[in-house]
Amino acid sequence: MIASLHVIGSKEMGGAERWFLRFLRAMRRHGQPVQAVVRADGQLARQPLDGVPVQTAPMRTVWDPWSRHRLARLIRASDAPIVQTYMGRASRLTRIEPGRGRVHVARLGGYYQLAPFRHAHAWIGNTRGLCDWMIAQGLPAQRVFHIGNFIDAPAAVASQRLVELRQRIGVQPDDWLLMTAGRMIDVKGHRFLIEALARLPAYLAGRRVRLLLLGDGPLAGALRAQACTLGVDERIVWAGWQTDPAPWFELADLVVFPSRDAETLGNVILEAWSHARPLVASAFRGAREITRHGEDAWVVPCDDAGALAAGIEFVSGDPGLAAQMVQAGRARVEHDFSAPVIIEQYCDLYRQLAGG
Repeated sequence: MIASLHVIGSKEMGGAERWFLRFLRAMRRHGQPVQAVVRADGQLARQPLDGVPVQTAPMRTVWDPWSRHRLARLIRASDAPIVQTYMGRASRLTRIEPGRGRVHVARLGGYYQLAPFRHAHAWIGNTRGLCDWMIAQGLPAQRVFHIGNFIDAPAAVASQRLVELRQRIGVQPDDWLLMTAGRMIDVKGHRFLIEALARLPAYLAGRRVRLLLLGDGPLAGALRAQACTLGVDERIVWAGWQTDPAPWFELADLVVFPSRDAETLGNVILEAWSHARPLVASAFRGAREITRHGEDAWVVPCDDAGALAAGIEFVSGDPGLAAQMVQAGRARVEHDFSAPVIIEQYCDLYRQLAGG
């Protein structure tokens, strides 16, 4: 086993931070020696990591000498030969000279500016497309590695909890519930989903249509205004950020993921498959790489509210297709995107890097 130290400098929670928690908890469950450094004033510092040793550093700005000094001390005090960083802030603050018995691995989950990452010794991309792009940007191909994301098997949600959640948010047992999750930023494409909702009939197969919208972010106000202008605000449950989205996935009849082309992977795809929910997704980069249209997802063009509405209506009207996609999605998670599969790939890489 190769010990690893994981460093992230995020202040707020989002998809990358949820992955960080999921990954380190899984590493711990699989007996891997892992440690974490998180931002002292960040939301991750208040999240349980199930026994993973956690320390904090200020990580206020990439120019702050105290932040760099504190992080350097924590790295020197660790016995981990692998230091894996996430996002630009932590990667830029982490400076490890080659040949000092440690390897700096930068893990990228998006098409970021590469300047904060170029000084690392190796790079992980969560899609093949992202890895190809990093190599095209000048990173050495022999040090760029593709390892996808995984999704945990969902914990059972008590039926009474679902009843109480329905009552709290004001949806009826026979409502047709669409659901999406994601930070309210442009790449997530929420505005196209809201427009698609306005194009859908109020009822599908005799069931009232409602949208469960999980997330928060800088576009929240603009999206609420759009929904009001289109007359669909009352058809949307604005759920905000949810630390545990599992009950919401369990409530959903259909998961919709309308991201724009720049979306790298899209963990909501894996979550929909894991929760055995049919999925309608836009054809962004990640969806083109991991989904199979008509088999495990119904994929429509990006930035096309009309196509999104048509896809939702088509899948909702074909229970046989929905059941087929659910079965195929569960198989994809088990064979390609489960924790044992991905954790073993990380362990293999760490052994390779520590030995080289």
